[in-house]
Amino acid sequence: MEATTAQANELERRIDLSIAIADVEKEMEPRLRRMGRNMKVPGFRPGKVPFAMIKQQYGDQARHEVLSEQLDRAFGEAVTAQKLHVAGYPRLEPKASESTTHMEFTAVFEVYPEFVPGDLSSAEIERPTLEISAAEVDKTLDILRKQRVRYDSADRGAAKEDRVVIDFTGKKDGVAFQGGSATDYPFVLGQGMMLPDFENAVEGAKAGESKTFDLTFPEDYHAKDLAGQTVQFEITVKQVQAPRLPDVDADFAKMMGVVDGDVEKMRAEVEANLKREVKRRIEAKIKDQVMEALIKANPIAIPSSLVDMEIQRLMQSARQDMEQRGMKVKDMPLQPEWFAEQAKRRVTLGLILAEVVKTENLQASPEQVRGLVEDMAASYEQPEEVIRWYYAQPQRLSDVEGVAIEANVVEWVLGKAKVTDKAAVFDELMNQQQ
Repeated sequence: MEATTAQANELERRIDLSIAIADVEKEMEPRLRRMGRNMKVPGFRPGKVPFAMIKQQYGDQARHEVLSEQLDRAFGEAVTAQKLHVAGYPRLEPKASESTTHMEFTAVFEVYPEFVPGDLSSAEIERPTLEISAAEVDKTLDILRKQRVRYDSADRGAAKEDRVVIDFTGKKDGVAFQGGSATDYPFVLGQGMMLPDFENAVEGAKAGESKTFDLTFPEDYHAKDLAGQTVQFEITVKQVQAPRLPDVDADFAKMMGVVDGDVEKMRAEVEANLKREVKRRIEAKIKDQVMEALIKANPIAIPSSLVDMEIQRLMQSARQDMEQRGMKVKDMPLQPEWFAEQAKRRVTLGLILAEVVKTENLQASPEQVRGLVEDMAASYEQPEEVIRWYYAQPQRLSDVEGVAIEANVVEWVLGKAKVTDKAAVFDELMNQQQ
């Protein structure tokens, strides 16, 4: 076996491989004899089938297997000798050759980029700060109360926050249009479930009242045939129900999982959960900025083979998610280009993080992993069981170790970059998608 190397571009490499035909034929005979041990042919006992018949039956398969193994071996030896860090899998291309003793191939592949982590001294990172006080606890309790709201019939005009039940019919040029009618339709005023002009028309109406009004759809309305059009709605209000929030008392505390109904204990638990969530969201915002800074400081070339593999992984993950939601994947064919940017970013960050961790020795310590596991377990009723669950499977701890390594990278970048603290607004922080 012989190999020579040529470089096509920054990351692509080509290695010419030469495999001796005699070596392939030499390895074929013992392989065919092994394959023939279990070959069943009428008139012959197992293991006694003539070699010529075995070769006729399995010759092509044996030749393919031997050749593949020799190519793999030659390729492995070549890249090891040249200390090439192969990304993905090679593409083997047969070469036209006049040789009667050798078969010629070209292995086309990519290598990982080699780089030194870039300078981060000019990177600017804004670190949010927020202290949880009684006011934030009260706001959270109000949200929890609203999530458990009940509605009582109200003998008055509908107001914001009321739940109304209506019948309505929409007509365009005197003809009812598709999707414009409903019976016993419930919604809460002020939550944006209906267009503002529609809600304004319902507001103030009592149960049993009917009214007719004109409504102009927005120019960007999702139904193109209605966008910018003026229609007429007829509505009948059937129910008006006023919201009734639970009091913050022992019953509410029990509803929130505090067995003895201690309101102060409930507030303490809400405060502890809030602090954990605020900490998580602040860390996520900082992490996003750190990752962006790393990408800007390290404009590296990315192996397309790794991006293609990541696209396939993301597509498979999307299919599984769709199936879990009860969707039929075959009815929604996924396109690789939908995932290309995300895949490229993930591969880029993966390569940069790996190099930074190796160069700066930022591996996670067992104590750090343990601390993270305990922190995650603290929000459960039986933390020790959660901790045992993590330590029962190495893969579960591996995931936590990845989080710890990222935290080390974030801390390292913060030590290099220009960091400014900025007070965060509680409502803005908690309303952001995480």
